[in-house]
Amino acid sequence: MPALSRRLDNSPGGQIVKLLQRKGAMGIKDLRRELGVSDTAVRQQIAYLMAEGYLASTRSERSGPGRPHYVYMLTDKARDLFACYCEDLALNLYEELLADQGPAVVRKLLDRVGARLANQYQQKVRGEMLQERVRSLAAVLDERGILSDVSHNDDIIFLHEYNCPYHELAAEHREICEMEEAMMSDVLGAEVELQSCIMDGHTSCSFAVRPK
Repeated sequence: MPALSRRLDNSPGGQIVKLLQRKGAMGIKDLRRELGVSDTAVRQQIAYLMAEGYLASTRSERSGPGRPHYVYMLTDKARDLFACYCEDLALNLYEELLADQGPAVVRKLLDRVGARLANQYQQKVRGEMLQERVRSLAAVLDERGILSDVSHNDDIIFLHEYNCPYHELAAEHREICEMEEAMMSDVLGAEVELQSCIMDGHTSCSFAVRPK
């Protein structure tokens, strides 16, 4: 069974997720009644959604004999499937700051944001050798939904990001790419140079990493 995409489709699993988002926790019988399918079909979808981390269950407080009654609710992972307009908000806030405060002030704010991000990543990045730290950073980025991997060319390590975490913002303001570059340099304790960028039509943002 294919995994749910960020844009929910009308598959049985997608229908259950959307139904629980609208109505809150529900049991098997309630889901069956709403969807018009059998208990078995509902249980199959629930088993899949729970295995993928989209649903959690809890025992109902209702009394009475018979099998324990469970209800199912969405996890934070499932809520991430729904549309988020964070990028629109970030872009509008950024442009309002530029208009109100000017580029120099915004540049200082970007530097502070980059330092804050670097501190967050440094707490998770491990390794004594530079190569180990780059691979560790790629793994942390991957966990955060930024598809990443590492390659080598002679003495240079390359960290590749295959989706931009700030796509809408970086498309309009390329200084965001400079912030990402500086953040990685701080995290890795190395020289980091952006050599190709998704915004220029490349398939990845590729950062060359060298020892200082």
